[in-house]
Amino acid sequence: MSISSIIIVLIVGFVLFELIEHVIFPLVWYIIVRNRKPLCGIESMVGKEVKVKKWQEKGGWVSINGELWKASCDVYLLPGDRAIIEKVEHLMLTVKKNV
Repeated sequence: MSISSIIIVLIVGFVLFELIEHVIFPLVWYIIVRNRKPLCGIESMVGKEVKVKKWQEKGGWVSINGELWKASCDVYLLPGDRAIIEKVEHLMLTVKKNV
């Protein structure tokens, strides 16, 4: 085996390694991670159950993880009812009655 063929093999190996490291792995990682639900922050609250503490007409206060949050709903809820978080906007939860 000549020196030139060894250099060509090393260059091809280096280029393939860089291609895999900087293109293939990030692309695969992006495809795997893009559909995961958030694990922390306000976005992770969507879909969780809350307990109604106070309610007047279409708004009131609900409890989640020991914290009180302002909430709104299209239907009247009673204190003690359970609801599911549909959306979080700023510091206001939009909930629906848990059936």
